[in-house]
Amino acid sequence: MSTDYQQAREALGLQLRELRFTCPDGRLTGAQLAERLGEGWTKSKVSKLENGRQTATVEELRAWADATGHPGAYDGLLAQLRGFESHIRSWRRQLASGHRPVQDAITAEHSRTRVLTIWENNLIPGMLQTADYARHVITRHANLMQSPRDTEEAVRARVLRQQGLSEPGRKYRILIWEGALHALVCPPTVLAAQLDRLVGLIGLDTLELGVVPFSASLKIYAGNGFWIYDERRVVVEDWHAELWLDDADSIATYLRVWRTLEESAVYGVDAQNVISQVRRTINPR
Repeated sequence: MSTDYQQAREALGLQLRELRFTCPDGRLTGAQLAERLGEGWTKSKVSKLENGRQTATVEELRAWADATGHPGAYDGLLAQLRGFESHIRSWRRQLASGHRPVQDAITAEHSRTRVLTIWENNLIPGMLQTADYARHVITRHANLMQSPRDTEEAVRARVLRQQGLSEPGRKYRILIWEGALHALVCPPTVLAAQLDRLVGLIGLDTLELGVVPFSASLKIYAGNGFWIYDERRVVVEDWHAELWLDDADSIATYLRVWRTLEESAVYGVDAQNVISQVRRTINPR
């Protein structure tokens, strides 16, 4: 968890503690507040929230403000929560209603973006996935996160977003690590079809597709996958959450990383050859 995120969570906790201390009918202990809040609340939970060891939900913030006699404080608490959650978006919260809402949020970012710059080292990027490949990726992620199953809706949303590849005025600058071409996150037959699609996409005027081969000399290690939206926002994916970064320094850093990785990439026919070589190693069964 990032230091900035933890500091913001602790700052919110201090505000919660202050509300408990300044309750109009007298200062409350943690146990007394938990009793007022009712089912699901314990002294331990109150302590975790106040010390920044747990993030409050929107509903918990409202209940806290009401229980401490400060209902007017809710808007300020919510603004604090939104402020740091907009940067650290936990998968647990994002996937509470399934993968479709996550796809819709990404689509909203795509719709307002003219140049999308991507680095992916583990998977074929969603913008280039076949429906079968996307189905396996989404299913495996849902299994890991134990989230509600809305696989087909999520697949349709992801595939529909790919219409941007045929829209004039858009540009997709995508770099893929060769390891992503080999990753059997799906049956070999599905991966073979996915690689065939990649070869066929090379040459689109909206797409600059580069591959960083295993044989290339790297000036920086592969790191995590990330997406840069019009140099206004970077989204970085990790196991626990997505990081949504919009400060100039972070954006400049990720652009520099992408450009450094690009120095090791091949394009056009050379990229097709790398993909085709991997395709020939696949033994469908």
